[in-house]
Amino acid sequence: MLLRMGPLARLTLLGLLSPLVCSAAIPSPSSLRSDISLLYNNDLDLTTAPTHRSALLLSSPSFHQDAAKACETLGETLLPINKTFFKNDLVPLLRYQDFQGTFSSSQQFWVANEGPICQVINAQGIVSSSLTCLRVLPALCSQSAGFHVDSSPKTSFTVSSQDLTITGFRDQTSFRFYGIPYANPPARWEYPTAYTGNTTIDARSFGSQCVQAGSTSGSEDCLFLNIWTPFIPGPNSRAPLKAVMFWIHGGAFTGGTGSDPTFDGGSLASRGDVVVVTINYRLSTLGFLALDDGKTNGNFGIADQIIALEWVREHIAAFGGDKDRITIFGQSAGAASVRALMGSPKAIGKYAAAVPMSNLAGANYATTYSLYYTIPQEVSLIANPILAAVGCNTTGSGVLDCMRAVDAHTLVNLPTVARFLVVDGTFITSKQLPVDGSGPVANVHTMMGFMRDDGAAFIGYPTNGNLTAGLIGASLNTTVANNPLFPEPTGPNVTLNVFNVTARVTTDIEFRCLDQATAFSGVSHNLFKSVWFYEFNRSYQTPGFDPNFPVCEAPITPEHPFGDTSQEYFKCHSGELYYVFGTLPANRPYRDDQDLPFMQRMVDVWSSFARTFNPNPDPRFLAARGFTSTAQQLAKESSWEPVTKANLLGSPVRELQWNSFMTPFGQLEQCQFLGFPITFYG
Repeated sequence: MLLRMGPLARLTLLGLLSPLVCSAAIPSPSSLRSDISLLYNNDLDLTTAPTHRSALLLSSPSFHQDAAKACETLGETLLPINKTFFKNDLVPLLRYQDFQGTFSSSQQFWVANEGPICQVINAQGIVSSSLTCLRVLPALCSQSAGFHVDSSPKTSFTVSSQDLTITGFRDQTSFRFYGIPYANPPARWEYPTAYTGNTTIDARSFGSQCVQAGSTSGSEDCLFLNIWTPFIPGPNSRAPLKAVMFWIHGGAFTGGTGSDPTFDGGSLASRGDVVVVTINYRLSTLGFLALDDGKTNGNFGIADQIIALEWVREHIAAFGGDKDRITIFGQSAGAASVRALMGSPKAIGKYAAAVPMSNLAGANYATTYSLYYTIPQEVSLIANPILAAVGCNTTGSGVLDCMRAVDAHTLVNLPTVARFLVVDGTFITSKQLPVDGSGPVANVHTMMGFMRDDGAAFIGYPTNGNLTAGLIGASLNTTVANNPLFPEPTGPNVTLNVFNVTARVTTDIEFRCLDQATAFSGVSHNLFKSVWFYEFNRSYQTPGFDPNFPVCEAPITPEHPFGDTSQEYFKCHSGELYYVFGTLPANRPYRDDQDLPFMQRMVDVWSSFARTFNPNPDPRFLAARGFTSTAQQLAKESSWEPVTKANLLGSPVRELQWNSFMTPFGQLEQCQFLGFPITFYG
């Protein structure tokens, strides 16, 4: 017979084993007295997402009745029996608990009753009746929150860190905390200060984006960050904390926001088992103006990023993140930010790894992203025209007072805006990242690379088939014309032939050459713990940024109405973002049977680097999670090898495409001709 507890006996045992769950308006780890994990078997497929469910795991052992009450506190029930869900989704999630060492393979968990009989499930998905309800076991609760839905009272959840009480919510994929202020509302052109505001924070909706060109929304009170996590530790938790991925958005230092749905962290968090953070930082003239007054020294946006990083280090453990395993990563201006932080004395030591994606460096538009102005240069070229445009070109202390009276939206929409990093002596101390060993560089694990045709986004499409005219129009050296290093295609589309050359050369001088030279010099001078280099050779362009349409789109054919990725097309700037974040939206269809598994693989690769500092996912991890598509494809390929002194002149580059492979640094002769040799940094 199954034992039943009387109230007195139950309370006696409970005092020894597991305190009663206290009812609270909004549940928290303290009210549950337990770690809580959101288990979601995320295959990233939006077309089948409604068929998948998640579960909540309460890891602290409790009696069956207390487990049921804890689930009720969450607005849920003990997990109902569903053999299809258990087999397809829950088994790999529980198997992963064993892989992590959180629970053994023989561990049982409370699930919903069958009538009056208490039931348990094991990591193999086998449901059985428990001989007694008086055992103490971890529990599985239902998880009824929808997929990518807004918050509701039922799904709200509160986390405490030091003096802060932060209320977020959960959806089907993760716990979400939006719009957390990481600094006090910034005074214009003053450096940020650590947050000292209201200690009770409602983090269930995004904070305002920063004021930026082309938008009437936005605020100067915009220093917010967002967190996605699969795990919230309970009081006195001994569970291992998770790697943190700290994202810095791009946008030319004039636009962008951490709340962009492209950067939704739910897929990375749930599939990659990491904590994802995205941030806002001040933009344009509000974030980067420097004056020659001795105090307005620019780089306010970089200072924002650093104080956000400090907030994360201070508080991320409460959200399940490990402050000693933070990877900073960003794309375009976000990559330039990562590069700047890699040389900043204020940031070095505050992260363990860095991933600059499509960093701009070299000539033309790219120059200033990696080669910084002095303050006098910025004042002469940028600040003085701004002051003149708004009538603030006075002298003395009145300049800042005058500028502070100008409407913020006016400032960011002027013909000239401040969007440049400067050598201010505090946040940035050298003209460029000193990868020759001449100055401080973060000794961290580094993964870097670019899109195969990154430069195609930064030039116009030619108006005729004259290559010399096309080169002049793209501000390129005309000696490229009729040069065997840069052969012009001979296809029937003469303007496309010209664009093939101008896009290729622009990619070289603005991305490829000096990013490769950075890796070459960094490894040659033993600056980094490891370096992994890639060229991305598959893309899915974001609609909001699709320059020279349709060259960045896979060609549409009768057989491939959404695009034939097997044909040539330009792999343009930002074309990797959907893949890396696993956020291809429902209105962007799968073009073939490779888009989804390739996206799965890129999420697995990026999150593997964050967890292990190695972009090769552990086959045991993939097996435990049931990620068979990635496992099968990677088994067919050679491993991604790091850049080392031994292979600098061999094949140190990972070509990321459906069948990925190692390859040499590209265009070495061309880079030499263009003035950016592989030894550029010494």
